[in-house]
This record gives sequence, C-alpha cells and structure tokens, in this order.
Amino acid sequence: MQELSRNGVVIDDTFAEAFGMRATAILITAPTLTWARQAAITMTGFATSVIGCGCEAAIDMDLPETQTPDGRPGCRVMIFAMSTDDLQKQLKTRLGQCVLTSPGSACFAALDGTVRLDLGNSLRYFGDGWQISKKFGDRHYWRVPVMDGEFLCEATTGLTKNAVGGGNLLFLAADNAKALHAAERAVAAIEKVPGAIMPFPGGIVRSGSKVGGKYKGMMASTNDAFAPTLRGVVNSSLTADVNAVLEIVIDGETSDAVAAAMRAGLKAAIDLGPKRGALRISAGNYGGKLGKFHYHLKDLLP
Repeated sequence: MQELSRNGVVIDDTFAEAFGMRATAILITAPTLTWARQAAITMTGFATSVIGCGCEAAIDMDLPETQTPDGRPGCRVMIFAMSTDDLQKQLKTRLGQCVLTSPGSACFAALDGTVRLDLGNSLRYFGDGWQISKKFGDRHYWRVPVMDGEFLCEATTGLTKNAVGGGNLLFLAADNAKALHAAERAVAAIEKVPGAIMPFPGGIVRSGSKVGGKYKGMMASTNDAFAPTLRGVVNSSLTADVNAVLEIVIDGETSDAVAAAMRAGLKAAIDLGPKRGALRISAGNYGGKLGKFHYHLKDLLP
C-alpha cells in the first residue's frame, strides 16, 4: 500500500467503502435547547448500526428560534435504515416513545421528498379521539392533547433514497489518549458539516468490524487486522509504533455530504499532527465488492 504524508501524519492510499441507504430527518423543538436536545438524544439512543439496532441515527445540527416553524430552539435529527419499511417502523417507535413523551416537545418535517413517511399521522391515535387536524398552507399538523398542554406534530416528513451510510476514517496512534484526541478533533469538525451524522457514541467507535467471523450466524466480528493485541498472530495492518486505533463512521443525506464530512475530519486530524494525535490515518473497505460509494483518502486531502 502506498503512503502519502501531510504535516507528519501518514495517509494510507486507500478508500472508505459505503452503501446506499434510506434516510429521513425531523426537527424537534422545545421551550429550551436543553430539552430539544434531550428529546433528540433519547430518540437517537441505541441507533449506532443497522446490524444490531435497526437504524442509525444522530443529531445533525442545532437550530435557533429564528430558523424553526414555532419560533423555539430545535434539533435536526437524521435517521438511516436499509429499507423504507424499516425506516418507518423505527421513526414511529422512536418518535412515540422519546419525543411525544418529552416535556414541551413539538415535531416537524425536516426533509423534502415526494415519498412521505408518517409522523403525526401515526401518533395522532394517542389522542384517543381528541386529536385535532390543522392545515396551514400546504403543511398538515396534528395537535394531540397531553398532560402539559398539547403535542404539535407535522403529519409527514420526506424520505430520500439517495442517502449513504458507512463513510469512515481510522485513526492509528501511539496510545489511546492520542487516538482519542485525533478522533475528537475530527468529530468536532464533522459536526459542522450539514447533512452528515456520526451514529456511534460521541461519534467514535472502538469496535471496528469485519464481515462475518468464525462463529456461525455472526454478521460481523472484530477487525483483527487493526487490533493491537493481535499484532503478530494475525495478518496485521499495524506497525510496531501503533498501539491504539479508533474509527469514525459517517452517514450522509447525500454522497457529497459524506465526502465533505470525511474531508473535514481528515483535515482536523492532520492539523493536530502525530505528536498529539494520529501517526497514521486509514479507512475501511471490502475491496470495492460490496458498496458502490468509494471515498479515496488521497482525493480528500487538504
């Protein structure tokens, strides 16, 4: 594998391999940003990977009062799944259990699309016949009575079939602290890119995986090539100076959003340099055989 270098950080001449997904977005508002974020964080919990969670979700961005339909602070949340049915199921369950229940919350569509997914159209039945339908222009809302007043929820939101999941960056460092520092810097930069999310805890995953495994029925298992404790007993991708690896996985509303997020994360880690962060940056792929979206690191370099 050829290597490039920027600011003393080695960049592998490789690519991240990603997949087509279905995605939607909603806007959650509340009396304060703290409560809008609480609803959003609860809704996106246990949504790191479709392998075990049914969907991948996270907060895309915070929005001020001047940019929301009801003049209150809010959070744009994105949810990704492999099929429209899976996406609708996850959206309904998470909205009903985590947003409807949150004090002062309201919910609005945050993605345009001719194909629509139910929001208030599903949750209105909680009103037990007391729910009220309202239309303002071309937007349809449901008002559902709850104990602190009413839950205002737009009837539907848009679906995109052009979403991408699985963009990624791998940060290889001398120790855990430096790997985490590099990954945190990259997360902070990627959070500023609209239309892209990082579904793992704090945007970072330590349990990178490969397809399949030795045990029957395993869809994924540990990425042994990047596990420092297995160096010497497997076909390792790690040199002797690398003792920790962390990964960022990125889902995007579009392929361009994934590329922009990877570019931002790559630059942030490179700017940090090898003494405080990553010695080397790589990416995970399946040889180009499984995902049609390929993001070559050399094309994303600053």
